[in-house]
Amino acid sequence: QVQLVESGGGLVQAGGSLRLSCVASGRIFSINAMAWYRQAPGKQRELVASITSGGSTVYADSVKGRFTISRDNAKKMVYLQMNSLSAEDTAVYYCSANVRVSDYFPPRDFWGQGTQVTVSS
Repeated sequence: QVQLVESGGGLVQAGGSLRLSCVASGRIFSINAMAWYRQAPGKQRELVASITSGGSTVYADSVKGRFTISRDNAKKMVYLQMNSLSAEDTAVYYCSANVRVSDYFPPRDFWGQGTQVTVSS
């Protein structure tokens, strides 16, 4: 099985920064896209940013220019640098990875347990 573990969440003041990390482990043949999602109370989970194995990125309009996604393929890690945080960024942040566990099976998505980010205004 595949495990994704996030870290780096916490409480920060508005205008501050946080860096989230996520490491993938377990039975991994290859990792395609990796992404960060978030879910605020009472809202649906939304895509924050994604990155392909080749480094191409996509960002939600609400975080463009403030957040940066990156990855280290050798370490099987993905990062989310979050700057200029506001109260609207408060949410549980989830790491997701599209993983192939074997040459015989198609890739599927795996999720982490989430890490809380709270921005105080």
